[in-house]
Amino acid sequence: MSQSLTKIKKDFTQGLSQISRFWGFPKGMGAIFAVLYLSPAPLSLDEIVNETGLTKGAISTEIRTLARMGLVHRSSKLGDRKDYYSAESDFYAAIRSILQERQNSEFDRAVRSVKDTLVVMEENWVENEDWNFVYQRVQALQNFFDAIDSLTKAVIRLESLGLSNVTKILGVLK
Repeated sequence: MSQSLTKIKKDFTQGLSQISRFWGFPKGMGAIFAVLYLSPAPLSLDEIVNETGLTKGAISTEIRTLARMGLVHRSSKLGDRKDYYSAESDFYAAIRSILQERQNSEFDRAVRSVKDTLVVMEENWVENEDWNFVYQRVQALQNFFDAIDSLTKAVIRLESLGLSNVTKILGVLK
């Protein structure tokens, strides 16, 4: 492998680490996905350790999360007790998986608490400036969550159209 390809892979891995952190996931999770995504063959934990510099324990933990999200797939080789991992390369499937992960119970509880706050405020309405301010802020957050839910459902529905049709619709193909 040429030195320039090695540097390109390293820079790509660092970039995905930063993206991962931006979205609230550990940097290591982005690095693991990047290494697997750029690998033509599934990798073992030991190989991922060599590529990322992360500890085996950290990789094991992050791999489970990535697998739960549908971003990494586990496989095995005949006569080998090790597990091997590969990255999901279908981005629509990956995005759908991430958006569906958003539906997990912890996030749903947090979103529901915003809606519950609105209900309590409406049931105990007090007409004053502070009350109105807080209500407007909570309502704005609820509107945002409603928009995200609508977007999530739309993206999940788009997958059924197929990649080539979606890219044509969105004007991605030139």
